[in-house]
Amino acid sequence: MRLMSRTLCACASWLALSLAAPAGATEPGVPPIPYQTRTLVNGLTLYWAVDKATPNVTVQVWYDVGGKDDPTQRSGFAHLFEHLMFKGTRDMPAEYMDRLTEDVGGFNNASTYPDFTNYYEVIPANHLQRLLWAEAERMGTLVVDQANFASERSVVKEELRLRVLASPYGRLFNYDLPQASFSVHPYQRAPIGSIADLNAATLTDVRAFHATYYRPDNAVLLVVGNFEPAQLNAWVDQYFSGLARPAIPIPRVTAVEPPRTGAKDVTTYGPNVPLPAVIMTFPAPAAADPDAPALQVASAILSSGKSSRLYHDLVYQQQLAADMVGEFDARQQPGLFIAGAILASGKTPDQGEAALLDELKRLRETPVSAAELARARNQLRASALGERETIEGRAFELGRAILLEGDAARANTDLDRLAQVSAADVQRVAIKYLDPAKRVTVRYLQQTATAPDVAGEPAVKSAATPAESGAAKPTQAAPPPPGAPVAAVLPKAAERTLPNGLRVIVAKTSDLPLVSAEVLIRRGAASDPAGLAGLTAFTADLLPQGTTHRSASEIAEEIEALGGSISSSAGYDASAVSLTVLADQLPKALPILAEVVRQPAFAQDEIDRLRQQDLDAITVGRKEPGALAGMAVPAVVFGAGPYGHPSDGTEQSLKRIDRAAITRQYQALYRPDDAVVVLTGDITPEQGFALVQSAFGDWRRPAAPLTPAPAARAPSGPKVVVIDLPGTGQAAVTLAAPSLRRSNPDYYAAATASAVLGGGYSARLNEEVRVKRGLSYGASSALDARREAGLFTARAQTKNQSADEVAGLMLNLEKNLGAAPLPEEELAARKASLVGGYGRSAATSAGLAEVLGRYATLGVDLSEVQSFTGKLEQVTAAATRRAAHELADPARTSLIIAGDAKLFAAELKKRYPNLVVIPAAKLDPSRPDLGAGPGLGSPK
Repeated sequence: MRLMSRTLCACASWLALSLAAPAGATEPGVPPIPYQTRTLVNGLTLYWAVDKATPNVTVQVWYDVGGKDDPTQRSGFAHLFEHLMFKGTRDMPAEYMDRLTEDVGGFNNASTYPDFTNYYEVIPANHLQRLLWAEAERMGTLVVDQANFASERSVVKEELRLRVLASPYGRLFNYDLPQASFSVHPYQRAPIGSIADLNAATLTDVRAFHATYYRPDNAVLLVVGNFEPAQLNAWVDQYFSGLARPAIPIPRVTAVEPPRTGAKDVTTYGPNVPLPAVIMTFPAPAAADPDAPALQVASAILSSGKSSRLYHDLVYQQQLAADMVGEFDARQQPGLFIAGAILASGKTPDQGEAALLDELKRLRETPVSAAELARARNQLRASALGERETIEGRAFELGRAILLEGDAARANTDLDRLAQVSAADVQRVAIKYLDPAKRVTVRYLQQTATAPDVAGEPAVKSAATPAESGAAKPTQAAPPPPGAPVAAVLPKAAERTLPNGLRVIVAKTSDLPLVSAEVLIRRGAASDPAGLAGLTAFTADLLPQGTTHRSASEIAEEIEALGGSISSSAGYDASAVSLTVLADQLPKALPILAEVVRQPAFAQDEIDRLRQQDLDAITVGRKEPGALAGMAVPAVVFGAGPYGHPSDGTEQSLKRIDRAAITRQYQALYRPDDAVVVLTGDITPEQGFALVQSAFGDWRRPAAPLTPAPAARAPSGPKVVVIDLPGTGQAAVTLAAPSLRRSNPDYYAAATASAVLGGGYSARLNEEVRVKRGLSYGASSALDARREAGLFTARAQTKNQSADEVAGLMLNLEKNLGAAPLPEEELAARKASLVGGYGRSAATSAGLAEVLGRYATLGVDLSEVQSFTGKLEQVTAAATRRAAHELADPARTSLIIAGDAKLFAAELKKRYPNLVVIPAAKLDPSRPDLGAGPGLGSPK
């Protein structure tokens, strides 16, 4: 993916062409996608669906080319080319897609899969014509020069290091699993490629690839959102009909994977494997095969949710696994059925393999129960509803149906097929495909010796790509102007306070039959007692793990049978239990949610089980540089204050937490007069208030008064810390500083300043570190404005050899953020990106529930939902500059780098002689000195 969390002849008038409506009914309660379609003479196929309820539109182009089509000895080429499509065209300078999308309040991205590559944008609806023009430009007149090619190839290498070499299980899932599972078919190659193959790619390869695959008869154009169909079709004719269909045929993969003749066992190794893994794969049919729906249901029964067999048996009951893996990986051509486990501490691969074989044997030999079958189908139905909440989700559903199954109608009719799957069907496909004699078993273990840095590249300084060497010269033909803006209509929240003090907030967001519910407690990890870091989060996490009436398994089974999911968590200022459920099942689900919040059992066996899971999660995090740096941030910035420890705790603090401490914390924090219930989705305020009154109305308010929230303490001084993780494939570079609280009147100016520095692809950090120098897959900054104090961070990951350079670039950009007046054009673009992102976050039921819950727990008036845009637009350049001086003050900024220290620490120490290096295994994030003692120094 491209982003940073990012792989003719003229036609007759469209009015004269027939329009195809989707065929077949869908699962009850899941509205079909009412698309229409036509094909241009040059072979380009257009699909569209109108939604007048949104102010936005998504434009997507899906090309029938993916990782399996990579040229010989050029693995990763389709993915590399995906990145290059954001360079220049005949009329667009490089990176101009970001000016047309992000800078007007939208976003763009792209992905490369084994079978296809898709490019997608969401923009305000009045910019539709401009995006159609831009996509036609990319299809027909792409221009890439040597400088941009080399720069973007460096970016792709950093993405590979991030996803593969720095991730504890990246090698397993990207390389080892496909290589072991396919012997002939190019599915055996990772779409992300390898460093060696990327180095071998040439500019000539790029031009040949574009000519071969990026053509109208190999593309599908999808448009969903607020527009007039007649105008859309006229623009499509205007910009796409002149693109010629090449005479040469499109090469297609004809390789056929031979049948497996026996079981195969493979053992592979990685340099930072925190817990061993065992994964099994079985040959499976293509996505369009009649057996695919039954295999999808079988996979859901095995691995979807906490009531699934693999989770319940391996993770929960036997405590054999820290996590489980399961998927029916359906592709254009025969794919895989996958089942596996990341083993818990102290468990062996032999135990994991035996347990997986037992589960698969049970699926083959015994029909699944009616309850399991219904639960799986409801989960799949809820998943489809969640996908259809957004315009981009609906377009994705159509695109996947077209590219994987060959028919857009399958996006609607596949739900019927899932509903018709029987227990006999599940057993039949399990017997047919999950044959133990045809399995491949991959064991993934820690290697005994530390691996060298896989990049194998010297530590050389980068050179910024000169502006004049971009892929295209100044624009020859300007893009069309935007049309009249379409105003966004955000839902208004209604609220009521029950006699017991419980605040209830309800907002109807759509008629799509989903509801999100959150119960929030206005206390979080800042309330953790000394020495018990993580107690509040641990208490919250235990709530769904059993009540006085239901076990953890019963809670999961009942909620998931209703097409729902339940989870809990705690940040620094609030704790939450969240529920998403099919709307017609809310009257059954909400009483269970109330029971979870009000009647937890805190059984000792659940405490012990959850503690071990959390310890295993920390073990995994300590092997990933980004997570490792994140562990150190709270103590480095806030010292011994209430925000100065990881909210999820540490190994030491988790081992000290006992049932008595959990019970005391629950009794102190969980009370209706310090709680909020938020309901959003397909529900009216009257319905919501009545349901909450029934479920929570008798929750008694304690006689004792509320205790005040912990006061913020003075933050600690800035530090320079290196956390040494030998053998990791990248270094995570983090700047961190204290910032303002959410109630500060300067919040909007500070948010704008943060966006200017690192709030998007075209912000300053990413422009300098990624676009100009190719040193990272992405660099960004964020402002976390909390109740008592805020946290400002800037982050990037890079190859270890470049860590010192990237740190210097980031510190200089931070230092210069407020040094000069901000250009109005830059300021307008960054504010537009904030407005657009906010609107999209509030466009789904779960997203709006999160926004309203955060406002309620931080003391922000709910009218901010409507006034957010206006307040942001009032921020001036002068106010942003003033806020930048406070926000990004180098005198308060700490530098934290987690990576293979031998490859960068010596160079870094020349600038920071008081730098402290801490081995990853000895890092103690609960201590202000991180376990390094008084020598923890500050930058000079």
